[in-house]
Amino acid sequence: MVSTVDTAATGERRSAADAVGVIVLTACAAWSLITAAAHDGRPEGMLLAALAVAAGYASGRILGTLLPVAAPCAGALAGLGLAIATPGPQISLQLGHTGATAALLTLSSGAACVAAWAARPPALRLALHLLAAGIAVTAAFLGSTTGFVTCVGVLLCSLAAARVRRRALGLTCLASAALLVTGATWAIAEDALPGGLTASLEGQLTEHRMLLWHDALRMAGTHPALGVGPGRYGDLSPTVAQSVLPDGKPHSAPLQQAAEQGLTGVALLAAAFCWVLYALSRSPRSTPIVLTAGAALTALAAIASIGNALSFMTVTAGAGLLAGLATARPFATGDPHEVPAAPRLRDGHPES
Repeated sequence: MVSTVDTAATGERRSAADAVGVIVLTACAAWSLITAAAHDGRPEGMLLAALAVAAGYASGRILGTLLPVAAPCAGALAGLGLAIATPGPQISLQLGHTGATAALLTLSSGAACVAAWAARPPALRLALHLLAAGIAVTAAFLGSTTGFVTCVGVLLCSLAAARVRRRALGLTCLASAALLVTGATWAIAEDALPGGLTASLEGQLTEHRMLLWHDALRMAGTHPALGVGPGRYGDLSPTVAQSVLPDGKPHSAPLQQAAEQGLTGVALLAAAFCWVLYALSRSPRSTPIVLTAGAALTALAAIASIGNALSFMTVTAGAGLLAGLATARPFATGDPHEVPAAPRLRDGHPES
């Protein structure tokens, strides 16, 4: 009886998380249509991104149930292959693919670590963690400094997650880290940081990107409610007009939302990230798996704050896939990190 009650309670929590996800993704799609109608925008990018996240999440839930180890391992290898297949560093710097490369490598590292914690044989678990380390080495070989840093960070967080007993605390720390990076990005764009620090960061981020961010803030300040319309940033940005190979993006997801969909768009983007963390907090999987996926998705949020990673469907679908894998309940569970619920007592004796 205990297992039946616990299973029912877990199912109710997961249903609540799924309902929240449906509401948030629907709101994102609806708001893009509203702002597009107000300013003759092009909402297709936002609609495809929402669809990619939903499809990836559903696929992850199914595959994580059927193949809890093989599915994330295959996902890690697929993401690694896609990252290697992207243009080289010099071409990527011009076309804006560096964010996508770093994001794919980060998600691949997270998927490899998820597969490692889902595996029971120690040898297989070690091999999968070595795969994650190999992905970090590949990032360095490809010249993706951001990808190398985030992959190493995900691997270290995954190893440390084995000692964490309260996932809520870990997820709260991850949410705070994402908020800190987003706030720092906004402060840099506003020139709110001390001059010396701003100059140092500008050298790392490039003057071109700083100008793109300034244009985005200018649009957000002019149209704070509805923005200038989805897909219209490139049409109105002076910096984009003067670029040799423009991609029409401000290279920052929060700033792009602020410019094109107003402050409500930023709030919906934050709500989507919070929903993912909420779904992870309700996941029936072990805490190391949950925190590993959370670390990878937080690293993705950081990359998206200073790049255009979310403009690529492979990245948004991969993020949904990883979240789905980490929230699926496998048919056969035997993870030693799972902590069974304490039996309920009736008249001082355990229920049968």
